Amino acid sequence: MSQLKALKNGNVFPALLSNFFDNDRFLTNGWLEKEFNQSIPALNIKEGANEFNIEFAAPGFKKTDFKITTEENILTISAEKQEEKNEEKKHFTRKEFSYESFSRSIQLPENSKSNKIEAKYEDGILNLVIPKKDLTVSHEKKEIAVA
Repeated sequence: MSQLKALKNGNVFPALLSNFFDNDRFLTNGWLEKEFNQSIPALNIKEGANEFNIEFAAPGFKKTDFKITTEENILTISAEKQEEKNEEKKHFTRKEFSYESFSRSIQLPENSKSNKIEAKYEDGILNLVIPKKDLTVSHEKKEIAVA
């Protein structure tokens, strides 16, 4: 088809628009999830004799970006960072903004000392050490008087 006929018929970019809007990847949830999904960092939990160790892969953050809280035996790890870049030249100004965040909550075991958790962030890995407490069952002998 000649360019003149394409202009008269309104088909200037038919292949381009058809490929873009008819593409299943554009309209399916899979595409939206890939483009807009909030990523949650990978997590490893190891149990030792005296403590639990959690390794959280979160590269690109600073240790000041993290917020770690415990409430009612729930450990919540979250991070948030915002960046703004401005570049001004004679003929243009470019501003870029980025925002990244995540939050993850973990149920702590009964034998964890949530008030003694230590955290360290190094080389993109957040390490948490959660000491264990003894859950000893009292086996004391006690006589109960009948009234």
